[in-house]
Amino acid sequence: MKSIVRWMNFFAVVFLCSSLNVFAAGNTGVEGLICEYHTNPVGIDVKNPRLSWKIFSEEENVLQAAYEIRVADSPSNLNKKSKLIWSSGKVMSDQSVNVEYEGPVPEPMQRVYWQVRVWDNQNKATKWSEPAYWEMGLTNPGSWTASWITMENEKEMEGSKPCHYLRKEFSASKKIKSARAYVSALGLYEFYLNGEKVGDELFTPGWTSYKNRIQYQTYDVTSMLRSRNSVGAILGDGWFRGNIGFRNQHSYYGDKLALIAQLHIVYTDGTSETINTDDSWKATTGPIVFSDIYNGETYDARKEIPGWATAGFDDSRWGSVAKMEHPKDILVAPQGVAVKAIEEIHPIELIKTPSGEMVLDMGQNMVGWVRLKVNGKKGDAVTLKFAEVLDKDGNFYTENLRAAKVTDTYILKGGGEEIYEPRFTFHGFRFVKIEGFPGTPGLDNITGVVIHSAMEPTGTFVCSDSLINQLQHNIQWGQKGNFLDVPTDCPQRDERLGWTGDAQVFSPTAAFNFDVAAFYTKWMLDLSADQLPDGNVPHVIPDVLNGSGGSTAWADAALIVPWNTYLAYGDQRILEVQYPSMKKWVDFMKSRAGDDYLWTGDNHFGDWLAFATTRSDYPGATTEKDLIATAYYSYSSALLAKIAQILGKNEDAAKYAKLSENIKRAFVNEFVTPSGRLVSHTQTAYSLALAFDLLPEKLVPNAARFLAEDVQKFKHLTTGFVGTPLLCKALSDHGYEDLAFMLLFRKEYPSWLYPVTQGATTIWERWDGQKPDGTFQSKGMNSFNHYAYGAIGEWLYNYVAGIQIDPKAPGYKHFMLFPHPGGGLTQAKAVYKSLYGEIKSAWKTEGNKMVYDVSIPANTTATVTLPAASLDNVSMNDAPLKNAASGKASQNKNGVTLQLGSGNYRFSYTL
Repeated sequence: MKSIVRWMNFFAVVFLCSSLNVFAAGNTGVEGLICEYHTNPVGIDVKNPRLSWKIFSEEENVLQAAYEIRVADSPSNLNKKSKLIWSSGKVMSDQSVNVEYEGPVPEPMQRVYWQVRVWDNQNKATKWSEPAYWEMGLTNPGSWTASWITMENEKEMEGSKPCHYLRKEFSASKKIKSARAYVSALGLYEFYLNGEKVGDELFTPGWTSYKNRIQYQTYDVTSMLRSRNSVGAILGDGWFRGNIGFRNQHSYYGDKLALIAQLHIVYTDGTSETINTDDSWKATTGPIVFSDIYNGETYDARKEIPGWATAGFDDSRWGSVAKMEHPKDILVAPQGVAVKAIEEIHPIELIKTPSGEMVLDMGQNMVGWVRLKVNGKKGDAVTLKFAEVLDKDGNFYTENLRAAKVTDTYILKGGGEEIYEPRFTFHGFRFVKIEGFPGTPGLDNITGVVIHSAMEPTGTFVCSDSLINQLQHNIQWGQKGNFLDVPTDCPQRDERLGWTGDAQVFSPTAAFNFDVAAFYTKWMLDLSADQLPDGNVPHVIPDVLNGSGGSTAWADAALIVPWNTYLAYGDQRILEVQYPSMKKWVDFMKSRAGDDYLWTGDNHFGDWLAFATTRSDYPGATTEKDLIATAYYSYSSALLAKIAQILGKNEDAAKYAKLSENIKRAFVNEFVTPSGRLVSHTQTAYSLALAFDLLPEKLVPNAARFLAEDVQKFKHLTTGFVGTPLLCKALSDHGYEDLAFMLLFRKEYPSWLYPVTQGATTIWERWDGQKPDGTFQSKGMNSFNHYAYGAIGEWLYNYVAGIQIDPKAPGYKHFMLFPHPGGGLTQAKAVYKSLYGEIKSAWKTEGNKMVYDVSIPANTTATVTLPAASLDNVSMNDAPLKNAASGKASQNKNGVTLQLGSGNYRFSYTL
């Protein structure tokens, strides 16, 4: 649905481009075709997928005026009008992101090809793009002819059980045209064909609300098939059957591992054949004798089964499998981002600790595992243990891992160099302790394998301060380590759960650093699936805490994460899909608050891990939970009203807007004095009140002043998970940017830079996780890779560098560039790869001179503000701005503001 505002902006810019007499030339084209945020996806189940493309041009002020999409069953048929499956025809629209396919729904397993061309704002058509494609999965539950199969007579034992190995052989005597494997499991799986692992995805089928949704993967295995074939799989406990959470839970979702696989072969003669999992398969156990996400893996190489996944292998001594009754209608195609091995890092130092341990320092707190290279005798056992930090004496420290053993053990088979890396476990660590290594390990015996959801990096921020740059590094590594199919709180201890509060506060920063549209789409579907019938949202998604939920700021992820996804990507569908869940959550709050519009008395996490002190007069920062709950109640109600308006649900929009206003009045009456002072006189309380627009306009200056005075009094932040993301924004939005920069640059505890000065390479869970004397905070809750406080990254991007979303034209169709030099910085640069193309905002000061470089991608426009500039002394691309802009620039209290179309621009002026 295109809004009136968006069309008004579009035609205004077309007029602007024409008035500037700058036209698109023939070197404009189309590239970067994606479908549902993926390049050439195979095995999707979205019946009307969204298509997006980028427009490239060397010219300025280029807009799309129209597009045409065509779809066919082969690349060659795209050029034949009579063979097209669908053509949009020429559509007069500037939309190039998330354009919905409106043709016939492709059949299950069908691949279709598409391409697009556009007309620019001078009615010049581009060439057709290179073809792209998408391929449907098994969209009809009836398409699943395979059975769930499980090992018969599995040996009973406590805790983690050995991994299962399953196999079957088959012939394919005809010439093969194409072949696809559709695979899922209860547990984790690796799939093999003719001795080779299929695909590069890890931790498949992923972690979802297993009782409601289990993903399956689709693999193109055409090139892997022969006339005689062997197909197999390894199954591990994973999240499904292994230890999960901090309540010592095992087999939470089920106590039997199972595989379902369907290999569909199409021959060149037009016939087809399907190889299914059934009771003809064989099963056994092998060298992976222990496998657990939290506790690690034990691999006994003496038990290896050479050739088990190849044709001709003798499996006569293997056991049988049984068909297992389990729903197939809950199998869904993935909409998220596959977990993969992304990069490798090498240790920087071998340390012999004071206690005599051999420890390798990877130089970076990372998530994944290590690849071990070792040469020794049969039966030698090498044990690898993992830790984030060393203690104050330099010894290996694991107490903060709580019950998680995080230990990998490799038992050698002997006979030469052996290489080992685990399959179904991951660790969060910087330091690796090696025990039992034959001889003395060297730096080349260990390689760190970094894994996470394979999100495309989209944002960079650098500035003139090295500590801030390290902070940005830490934010991004914290996101990488915790975005492992679900947004976990931490990746190392006996937790690693999808805490909603952490994800909610970090979601704007997450969308700057990486493309998280598909990642959040998948996770929000699980939130809806695990939401309780009364609307209560569990604390963690997927829910393994048996329905514990209902905390504000945490459960509000139900609205805030989709909203931030909509803002960053212009994704209206996520609002449509999640709307029932959003409404259920707000209605749940309404039921708890009652007629007085105040949500009081319930249990909430509050401003989690806010600043505390041991001083006798306790100048800490405790914000009333009732205040926070009521603030979020108002904010989410207002947000729901906005979303309802966007979706055309006008009755709901009016209803929830009125609800939010009633809550605001109740909030002011209950928590605000006539002078604007809040009953919880804390930085978090004022930040919430200001950011959530809870105060009458006349009280806003006073509340902002109270906030500023509190910051000046403490000379540091006092906020926790709830207040921290809002603090600097609340200060800078109300004229106290000097205090916001002071907080940013503070190096002493509590601050963002204190962990950096202590050598941190990721964001800590606590402001003082490790104290200046080397001692630690409480071992019960002290993660050194916990991204929530990294939410300051949003402020670095959109305030310091100045890249700001326009909510009226989401997805950066129109955006603002308004940098804010300050804090002693002499330069800052942010680059963001939007769905339209690259946005750049880079400023530097030299004495009293300001140079500002911006890039605006084709088919977008930007409002650019040059801070502290005077219209008379600004040059744009080496020409006086007042001449180039022809009256389109204006002088105002912020400096000079102008409207620009696409292109690269350099501004310089005297401050």
